[in-house]
Amino acid sequence: MARVTRKQPAVRRSAAARNRSQKARAARKHTSGLLDRTMAALPFTEEQWHKFFLYTIVATGLAIAWTVASYAGVPDIARTELAKSASRAGFEVSKVRVSGVERMNEQLVYERVLGQRDRPMPLVDLAEVRDDLLELPWVADARVSRQLPDTLKVDIVEREPHAVLRKPGRLMLVDRQGHELEPISAANAKDKLLIEGPGAQKQVEELGKLLDAAPALKPQIAGVEWVGNRRWNVTFKTGQMLALPEGEAGASALVKFAQLDGMHRLIGGKPIAIDMRVPDRVYLRCKDGPCPTQMAMNGRGE
Repeated sequence: MARVTRKQPAVRRSAAARNRSQKARAARKHTSGLLDRTMAALPFTEEQWHKFFLYTIVATGLAIAWTVASYAGVPDIARTELAKSASRAGFEVSKVRVSGVERMNEQLVYERVLGQRDRPMPLVDLAEVRDDLLELPWVADARVSRQLPDTLKVDIVEREPHAVLRKPGRLMLVDRQGHELEPISAANAKDKLLIEGPGAQKQVEELGKLLDAAPALKPQIAGVEWVGNRRWNVTFKTGQMLALPEGEAGASALVKFAQLDGMHRLIGGKPIAIDMRVPDRVYLRCKDGPCPTQMAMNGRGE
């Protein structure tokens, strides 16, 4: 018996393939038509669209090229070669000019900056030089600039010395914020405000505000002591001591004492100690003990 070969599956596969092809062409036509309608709706001409796509392709290519070059170190090599060319043309550091230095040792500034000497100007990192200068105790701020072809100019803003801080075994000159400037001898510290007491360094800025409340007293104050990490004792150049209350009441008490001193001349009088720690009370102590009642009441040192 002869065998009959069936071709229906092949016909079905062929029909299915044609169907998929027709669907794909329809989808592409729909998408293309939608894109065309969208582009037509935008306020751009066909020429402008061509330029846009061209610039996008070029920019993408340049970005890729720059990324590859960066990984290969090409920009650094080019920068170094440019710096060498500038150096050969005379654009390298050979001079340093410093201004603004009055109290600190100027040599310390030159030591920080002269590390840039003979370096090509384009390779000098001005921010790094400034950061090095700010590490010096006396330097509050610094400005570093190039003066072509061969000079680095440094402008220093110095910290202002404010007082002398007594530390274990030494005396340290500090600014108004308590920032340490340099060690100082007892002889050189003689006429400066002396600050002492555990934790006093952290209170220097607040102390300045306290003393500013009674400016007439400041020239007569020899030293202050931070007591119990909460309040100040003030010692005058006469050797007399004033005990102030803690907190914001200290400034009010100091102002009140200045008023009493203006009326009764307590500084230089018989009281050797004045205690104002109790609100609305002033206790005076003389050499031999409490001052007479009348003296304690009116504050007279007569």
